[in-house]
Amino acid sequence: MAQKKTSVFLIVFGFLLFLLLFLVKIKGEMVDFEVCYKAGMRIRWGETLYRIEDEHYQYKYSPFSSFLFLPLTFLPLSAAKGIWYFIVLFSLGGIIYISQMLVNPEREKSFLFVALPPLILAKFFLRELQLGQINAFISLILLLAIYGLLFRENPSSSSRGEKGAGLLWGLAAALKPYALIFFPYLLLKKKWRALWPGFAFLGLAFLAPSLFYGFSGNFVVLREWISTLRVSTPLLLDSQDNISLIAFFMKWTGNQKFSVAASAIVIALLLFFLLFLVLRGKKIPKSLLLDSSILLVLIPLISPLGWDYTLLSSVLGIAIALKHFFDYSKFWRIVLIINFSIIALSLYDLLGKELYATFMSWSVITLNFLILLGYLSYLRMKALC
Repeated sequence: MAQKKTSVFLIVFGFLLFLLLFLVKIKGEMVDFEVCYKAGMRIRWGETLYRIEDEHYQYKYSPFSSFLFLPLTFLPLSAAKGIWYFIVLFSLGGIIYISQMLVNPEREKSFLFVALPPLILAKFFLRELQLGQINAFISLILLLAIYGLLFRENPSSSSRGEKGAGLLWGLAAALKPYALIFFPYLLLKKKWRALWPGFAFLGLAFLAPSLFYGFSGNFVVLREWISTLRVSTPLLLDSQDNISLIAFFMKWTGNQKFSVAASAIVIALLLFFLLFLVLRGKKIPKSLLLDSSILLVLIPLISPLGWDYTLLSSVLGIAIALKHFFDYSKFWRIVLIINFSIIALSLYDLLGKELYATFMSWSVITLNFLILLGYLSYLRMKALC
């Protein structure tokens, strides 16, 4: 009873704290949400989504993504911001909760174990809220899909679970194409009952803007989307907050052609190594858990525009590494603590403008999460997960 009261108190306290944060600071920000809100308005009126005159604040998501924000356009911007803020906040809480359910279904770990992943990633969580981004929502959808694939009690519900997981995966991929990273994995694992609903949803999402633009107009908008990405992406490859592998090489060499080639080679090597890990885990029960955690960490690293706050998708991977903390040798436990400390403490307010800019220009965060991938890979090599 006392534990229940404590949990209720913490939830209420947390809600009030984040409400205060929204009212005092974040309400006047959320610039990325404003871009999406405007896109919701434009699709509602049948106007083009992608405009050069928007400059830095161009809408770059898929046409279907604007459907997510369309209902909010019937509200004033300030009210829509409040609703989206709490959707993102709920998504972040859901990411933490479901990751713990997946990693620790017996629920025997301490509060510290539960709290550490969000503390390590706190700056990414807060940045997601500050911008009003969509990555937490998509990560929650993907984690629900992973949960659906992993936990079902009987064959009939397992079938329904796979189909539901496929629909969730299709929704995530329709909102942001980086979720397609799960396609070759599902194909390799022969998850046919997940794949066909996912692709059916993607097909419908592809055609959905025709409701506002007509069939031929929909293809015009899709071409505009592709053109926008083609023109804007090269200009952002060396951006300070871009932590992708291609950005890593751009920041170190300044040579775009070399960076594209070098990152392509590294990504290919990572994917081949992932294939090796997946095949090695064939006989391990629930091997999909570790495989999925690696894919979620890889998303911002292999996406050309992998912004640092997208790393919030690595909650599952960090939770797995912490659960197996004592399976690593003493030396590697110390390295892991240092690695997580660098991630957690690489704060603008702590380092200052110049030191933080230097830290980001060296792409240290990219290396931090490559190290995390190494720790997760070790668990598979030792058949521990």
